[in-house]
Amino acid sequence: MADKKKKNLPPSSQEYQAFQQQREVKRPIFKNCVKAFLVGGFICFIGQVISTIYIYFFDFTDQTVGNPTVATLIFITMLLTGFGVYDRIGQFAGAGSAVPVTGFGNAVISSCIEHRTEGFVLGVGSNMFKLAGSVVLFGVFSAFVVAIIKTILTQWGGF
Repeated sequence: MADKKKKNLPPSSQEYQAFQQQREVKRPIFKNCVKAFLVGGFICFIGQVISTIYIYFFDFTDQTVGNPTVATLIFITMLLTGFGVYDRIGQFAGAGSAVPVTGFGNAVISSCIEHRTEGFVLGVGSNMFKLAGSVVLFGVFSAFVVAIIKTILTQWGGF
C-alpha cells in the first residue's frame, strides 16, 4: 500500500523521502524497553514499600491498604511534577513512568500547571481532567461492566 502511494508522488517528493529515510535517527527500541521496564518496576517497588509501611505502622490490612497507597503515589508524583523532577524521569523512562498510576497524577498536575495563569476556576478547574478525563471515564465504565458481570455470575452462577 505504501509503495503504491510512493509511486504516485512526483520525483522530487520521492527523492525527499529517500533523503529523509537516510537521515532518520534509528530509535534504540530495546534500550527504551529496558529503561521503561526498570523505571516502571521501581515505581511499583516504591508502591510496595509504601504499602508495607502502611500495614506495619498504621494497622491497615492487605485489603484496605490499596487506596491510601495509590493516593500517596499520586501525591508524590504531583509534588515531583510541580518541582520538575517527574518530567525528567518521564523523558528518561518514557512509558515506564506513564503506565503506572503515577502517570495519571502527572497528567492531572501538568495540565493544572499549564493553565494556572487563566485562574483557578477557568484555568485549573476546567482543564484539570482534560488529559486524564479519558482515564477516569474508562476506569469508571470498566468498573461498572465488571461489577455487572460479577453480579450476574454470583446471582445466576452460584459463585
